Amino acid sequence: MDSVDLVDLDFFGAIVEGGAGVVRGRRASVCEGVGVDWRMGGLVAYLASDVLVISLPPFPAVSPFPDSLSASRHRPTVLPVPHGGDPGSTLLRNRAGSVLSCLALADSQLVTRLVPHITELSSLPLVLHLAVRDDLSDVLILRPSIPFVLHSSTAQQAHDNALLASRLARTEKKAVLHIFHVGESTDSVQEVEEGKVQPFLLQEVPRSPPRSLINGHPNGVNGHGLNGANGHSDDVLESSDSITNELYKAYEAATWSTVALTRRPVRPIAPHSSSATSPHTILLTFGRPPAFSDPLEGVSVLAVSLFSPLPPAKILRAIPPSATRVIVLEQVQKWPVKFTPFFLEVASAVQSADAETKPTVHPSVLGLPDTIKSVDVLKLVQQASSGVSPLHLGSFEDDSQTPALPEVPHVPKHEQSYTKILARLFDGRLEIENSPFLVAAQGSAATTPEFALGRVRGELEERAALVRAVQALLDHGDVTAELHALLTRWLLARDDPVKSRALGAEIVPALEDANVEDPAVARILMLRHHLPARSRWIIGSDAWAYDLGASGLHHAIASGLDVNVLVVDSTPYSARARADPARRKQDVGLYAMNHGDVYVASVAVYSSYAQVLQALVEADRFKGPSVVLAYLPYAREDAPALEVLKETKMAVDAGYWPLYRWDPSKEGEEVFKLDSDAVKNDLQAFLDRQNHISQLVRSRPELASELVGSLGESVKEARRRKAQKAYEDLLGSIDAPPLLVLYASDGGKAEKVAKRLAGRGKARGLSVDVKTMDSVTLEDLAKEEGVVAFVTSVAGQGEFPQNGRTFAKAVHAAATRAEKPLRGLKFSVFGMGDSHYWPRPEDAHYYNKAGKDLDARLEQLGAERVVQLGLGDDQDADGPETGYKVWEPLLWKALGVDAVEVSEAEPEPITNEHIKVASNYLRGTIAEGLEDNTTGALSPADTQLTKFHGIYQQDDRDIRDERQAQGVEPAYQFMIRVRMPGGVCRPDQWLRMDQIADEHGNGTFKITTRQTFQFHGVIKRHLKPAIQDINRSLLDTLAACGDVNRNVLCSAIPSLSKLHAEIYEFAKGVSEHLLPRTTAYHEIWLDKKLVAGDSLKDVEPLYGEFYLPRKFKVAVAVPPTNDVDIFANDVGFIAIVEKGHLVGFNVTAGGGMGVTHGNKKTYPRTADVLGFCTVEQGKAVAEKIMLVQRDNGNRADRKNARLKYTIDRMGLETFKSEVEKLLGWKLEPARPYSFDRNIDDFGWATGEDGKHHFTMFIENGRIQDEPGRDFKTGLREIAKIHKGTFRLTANQHVVISDIPSSELAKIKELLAQYKMDNLSQTGLRLSSSACVAFPTCGLAMAESERYLPVLIDKVEKICEENGLRNDSIVMRMTGCPNGCARPYLAEIAFVGKAPGTYLMLLGGGYYGQRLNKIYRESVTEPEILAILKPMIKHYALERLEGERFGDFVIRAGYIAPTTSGKEWYDRMGGEGEHREVSA
Repeated sequence: MDSVDLVDLDFFGAIVEGGAGVVRGRRASVCEGVGVDWRMGGLVAYLASDVLVISLPPFPAVSPFPDSLSASRHRPTVLPVPHGGDPGSTLLRNRAGSVLSCLALADSQLVTRLVPHITELSSLPLVLHLAVRDDLSDVLILRPSIPFVLHSSTAQQAHDNALLASRLARTEKKAVLHIFHVGESTDSVQEVEEGKVQPFLLQEVPRSPPRSLINGHPNGVNGHGLNGANGHSDDVLESSDSITNELYKAYEAATWSTVALTRRPVRPIAPHSSSATSPHTILLTFGRPPAFSDPLEGVSVLAVSLFSPLPPAKILRAIPPSATRVIVLEQVQKWPVKFTPFFLEVASAVQSADAETKPTVHPSVLGLPDTIKSVDVLKLVQQASSGVSPLHLGSFEDDSQTPALPEVPHVPKHEQSYTKILARLFDGRLEIENSPFLVAAQGSAATTPEFALGRVRGELEERAALVRAVQALLDHGDVTAELHALLTRWLLARDDPVKSRALGAEIVPALEDANVEDPAVARILMLRHHLPARSRWIIGSDAWAYDLGASGLHHAIASGLDVNVLVVDSTPYSARARADPARRKQDVGLYAMNHGDVYVASVAVYSSYAQVLQALVEADRFKGPSVVLAYLPYAREDAPALEVLKETKMAVDAGYWPLYRWDPSKEGEEVFKLDSDAVKNDLQAFLDRQNHISQLVRSRPELASELVGSLGESVKEARRRKAQKAYEDLLGSIDAPPLLVLYASDGGKAEKVAKRLAGRGKARGLSVDVKTMDSVTLEDLAKEEGVVAFVTSVAGQGEFPQNGRTFAKAVHAAATRAEKPLRGLKFSVFGMGDSHYWPRPEDAHYYNKAGKDLDARLEQLGAERVVQLGLGDDQDADGPETGYKVWEPLLWKALGVDAVEVSEAEPEPITNEHIKVASNYLRGTIAEGLEDNTTGALSPADTQLTKFHGIYQQDDRDIRDERQAQGVEPAYQFMIRVRMPGGVCRPDQWLRMDQIADEHGNGTFKITTRQTFQFHGVIKRHLKPAIQDINRSLLDTLAACGDVNRNVLCSAIPSLSKLHAEIYEFAKGVSEHLLPRTTAYHEIWLDKKLVAGDSLKDVEPLYGEFYLPRKFKVAVAVPPTNDVDIFANDVGFIAIVEKGHLVGFNVTAGGGMGVTHGNKKTYPRTADVLGFCTVEQGKAVAEKIMLVQRDNGNRADRKNARLKYTIDRMGLETFKSEVEKLLGWKLEPARPYSFDRNIDDFGWATGEDGKHHFTMFIENGRIQDEPGRDFKTGLREIAKIHKGTFRLTANQHVVISDIPSSELAKIKELLAQYKMDNLSQTGLRLSSSACVAFPTCGLAMAESERYLPVLIDKVEKICEENGLRNDSIVMRMTGCPNGCARPYLAEIAFVGKAPGTYLMLLGGGYYGQRLNKIYRESVTEPEILAILKPMIKHYALERLEGERFGDFVIRAGYIAPTTSGKEWYDRMGGEGEHREVSA
């Protein structure tokens, strides 16, 4: 059995820490103050067990395990069982082991679940550590069936008895019940060292007691008992019960070992501290004894710690001859029969004594020990002597208060996602039959599936009775024709949720008004609540309604009732190995499908919301049992939604949680629907585990081929690599010194260096191989005879790049184990990094951390360093080349080839310029790549060309590591961007985009900052159909990306209808004029071939065969709204309106956002105004500016290729003159204009033509359905009836435009129905924007779209605290420095540097007129909040009238203003007291 992973300690923590922390994010009320006793019992259980089953307390549960055990060498298999689960069955399934333990809080439900298994459990080497709260009633039910029962009343005793119990279980191979108490005990405990526990369990059984006994009485009571015997342990044990004798001898032998280990006495019956010396009254306590500060005269308290086996002789020896009265105090407040469990045993033992005078024995119930005072004991003695009955000592929990209502179970917030969906789908008719809210009225059993199933059966029987009553009234009653028709219609439509409700609402008053003397009428009215059809659901959740252990699901499936069961599985994919394999909820679906008449679906709300809706609706419609398995992975309740999303994606992609629907009411191929494409990798095992799907696959081989088609990809790739390796080995078998170059690279820089190194090595006659680090293992590396050169860059906070992480983990693990597997290996490492990337002193160690760590660890593994570590720094004059030029010659010298002259010219590296010119006008081998079914990717060169076609190749980075671990290629997918000038689309086009997202993408689509649609998650075989569908809607994707003019923006200005129409036509005209003329797009995607073979050649009159050096962006703005951020674009047209008419444009040039972290040759720039042109001249101006950039842009360095750098290099006036030279005329002087904002105007507006417009807030532009915000569905419904247009904004929102008055009411109704008219968001949120970033963008370094809303939640609270709820502050976030969301113009901006770490910028202009500046070079969320809290308060208190936040932070001295792009780095890091200290 595998040992438990460290994370399993999270489950165990509840038990041992006593509620001091959290599991799933909240403290368990049931564990509050459980004290040291609870911790001690759990601690020993962990150290002594091979298998530890933990029955978790009610949700929300428990705490993390103490740090002391995180390094424990003993690791049992820890199996957590949810509250209400069946720990007995878990123990029986995992019985292998020398010691089993179960740790639980004892209650009636737990005991009830253990009872059916207790006979089988009693013969196992098992310790049941059961904690009680001052009432032993429940746990003592188990006593008759268990050989050994121990009781601990203190923390130290809990520790010692736990050891004793574990020893007994191991040596006797029998079960031991160890009862201990939870409470507020904080006593210090002397713990046994961890290393002594296992030897203690394994030592031989002693034949005699240890020589050194504490006071000489390890097991007895000092003195003489009723039979005259003393209490020494070597007294002869007299009992007629041989079994009891044998068990007691085993107990006694175990105590000897325990005493020898702990050096403390272990006694079955021991005097309490306050006992008298010659007592007349004995309080024999079975439970936690009361404590008194002073002895009571004549009264002795004896605490019993051995409940079974307890020979009568031991009881008699404990009672002194002076005693005349024995009061048996038992802590059993709820014992169901007259005589308490121990009273008869004590009375029988006393009666069998040989003494002349025997004490009288009185039963008594022991209450709460902490409430007992000395006077209470004296009163008890007096009552006993007076014959009062029944006796009790101390108060009980509810003596002075009314019984508390059962506590309503806590439903974790994540699980509310599914209940909210149910409530939304079945509004008004949803019945959750085991709702937690039923507990208050019907008790704690109300949430159990068995109880709920009984409720369903009762409700269905009542509804059947209602149907019979209606039928009887129709058959025999004297009713009017109208009422007869009404009842008949209800009978026919009784299962229709809408009609049955409506008809029921008519039937009730009609029956009440009818004068019909028929008992069926009264029956119908009595059952009126069953007239509407209900949707009945039972929810199974580990948190509050445990389902599998009680076989509730089996009963529901076998019942045949029309009931729906939703089973929530919360096991995170990353923790799947630690879950109990017998409780795999995925297999519930297979079991249900095998039943044959059950609807089954497997869903995941964080994977496919639409599929969840579809499955729930189908389950509700199905006549019979339905089981919906719902995945919701979270380790704690406060787990962020992003973490749940990533776990879900990994599970679905890996096939761990396949998405499917099984509907036996359908026929043929419609029965089974697989809804998750990416399940292929692990699907074969899934198919093998079920009969129905296997039969389906056998009957339809093409289904199997489609589903598991990718399973052979890794085999094909392995064969290809093997053949390539063999060929390279053949070529390299000459007598040349071998050099292996291994690299790790994300962005490609380190890969280029490594391949260049390999090329230079071959030129020197070396036998060279070059590959990624992850392609080799330590075992392979140990066999290398030559030198291994490692080249690595860094990712994030010093981590290894993606294709080196597996290798790095293996190296680290071997170094941790102090292994030396690389003795004899010769190596050198060259690391590439940026010393300024982490400028703070405390972060300086992140610089080149990957290379430094690798160099040190290779040496730890025994490898020999032949050349000292080389470090390339981006901040050096030549970047990494400065360090590389020092390192490379040393490597050649170590290899003995430094004197070799290289005469061959080094091949020129392949750049984008080579790819473009060789592409035959953007064709490349794209068409051939689309036909290649062996991979989900295109070739690297083709991925550069597809950008010109509007397509980016990506992969799902959330699951990249997991797929690499599985040995399969990344989850390649593509992003498609639509070219839609001006962001205007018709309703039919919107509907087609919505359909494309569902049929070809990931079910969502994105409104981009360039006013167009973007689809994500499109796999290769869907690329062509998706683009064809886009073209059918009269849109296209050509030039949406790439080194060409991209989508042309224009202001949305909903209130200026005529002006918008003019600038929209102008934007369309510019876009069409600058469109590439290649026919490759139509050939590849639309199957429109050239005529006569190659007789007709393509030509690009504007672009030429090299196209542009970099991307080119154009925008049109209408003052005073700068919603397109005109100054961020290569070319801008600022509309000049005079007397209500568009007369022309002020032309801007040279704007751009892209930056490279740490590279000060790169910077953002705002555009300069060149002059004025008329509307008719606009196209020509845009063209000539583009041509000057085409001919003068930097094609040698793409990082400095944008127009902004061209203008700064040429000078603005020189550039302008070149443009005017091409134009043949000069631009007029710029005309006055004024901007006042760059955000959208949300809400309703009416245009000059009387039509209406609604600007709707779409957070970060993501069109999707999610619980409570079904925006995708809502906009689809609007598009179905809308007669106008949709306008997308450059701030990622949507304007429902040109609504005629006749349509207004219906549009408003739909907006309200889908909650799309809600504009109550804060000014901060309405002014925010984020790029996509993770998981799809290959350039992302940190989260953006998924994280910004979370950050805004926290920042807007700061704003609200300072009275700024409705104040607009422009905040933007991007996952990398390329600037897609235009962060460098925001008042507050965050640019990703590493996961969770951002560049923080302040001081941008509110209407996009001024760049911001770097305030902090590395911040995490706590630092962001710590910075913004006082800053926002300062702004609220001291801002000037109308002063914007970006202006304020400059005036207040937080940051210096940025006057031009080239000065962006000047005075960065804050001003004065706000300045950041850099390393």
